[in-house]
Amino acid sequence: MEIRYSMNSWKMNENFILEYEIPLDICDALIEYHKNNKYQKRHTEGRWKLEHKEGVDVCIHPNDQNSVIQNYINELCRGLDLYNQKYNYKQETVIHEGFNIQWYPPNGGYKIWHCEREFHQTFQRSLVFMTYLNDIPDGGGTEFLYYPDFKVNAKKGLTLIWPTDFTHTHRGVITDKEKWIVTGWFNYPDVEETRRIANIRQKRFMELLNMKEVFNGFTNK
Repeated sequence: MEIRYSMNSWKMNENFILEYEIPLDICDALIEYHKNNKYQKRHTEGRWKLEHKEGVDVCIHPNDQNSVIQNYINELCRGLDLYNQKYNYKQETVIHEGFNIQWYPPNGGYKIWHCEREFHQTFQRSLVFMTYLNDIPDGGGTEFLYYPDFKVNAKKGLTLIWPTDFTHTHRGVITDKEKWIVTGWFNYPDVEETRRIANIRQKRFMELLNMKEVFNGFTNK
C-alpha cells in the first residue's frame, strides 16, 4: 500500500523554536565589530551562487576575548538556559565552532531552503542560534518549511534558538532593506571537550567539598 503525506499532515502545536531578546547595545556593538573588521570578512560572491546566498560574513572564534563577543556569548548562555527550562533539554552543549556576523545587502540573504546539519562535518551541531541586529519594517525575518504558521520578522535584539536537523529546514525572507544578523551553533562536545568539562566539574566539586569541611571545622570550634 502506498502511503502519501502532505505538509498539513505534519502540523503540530509545538515548534521547538525559542524566542527571547538581548540588549540593543550588544546588537550595535556587533555591527560595529563587523564594520571595523579588516581580516576575517568573507564575501559570498565566488563561494556561493548569488541566487543561493549573497552577503558578507565575519567569522568569530568562540574563544575571542573581545568584550563585545564575550557579552554576546553570555547572552547566548542565558538563552540556552531558557531553552533548557522550556523544553527540558538536558544535553551537554558548547559553542565549539566559529560563528558569523553577517551583513546582507538589499535583496540579499540566504535564499534557499537549508538545515544546519546537511554535511558530515556538521554532525555535532545540536542547536542553532540567530540574533537580528537591526529592525526591518517590512519583515525580513526567517521562515520554516514545516512550520508555515510560524512567522517572525527581523526585530533588533530578537534571538531564536532551534534544532539543527531537517525538521527545521528554513530560509531568510528577502527584503529590499539591508539586514544584519549573527548566527551559529551549540555543539555536542567531542571526547576531549567532554573530559575537559568533567574535570572542571570535578575540580569545582572538590573546592565546594573543601569549603564545607573548613566551614564545619570552624563552626565546631
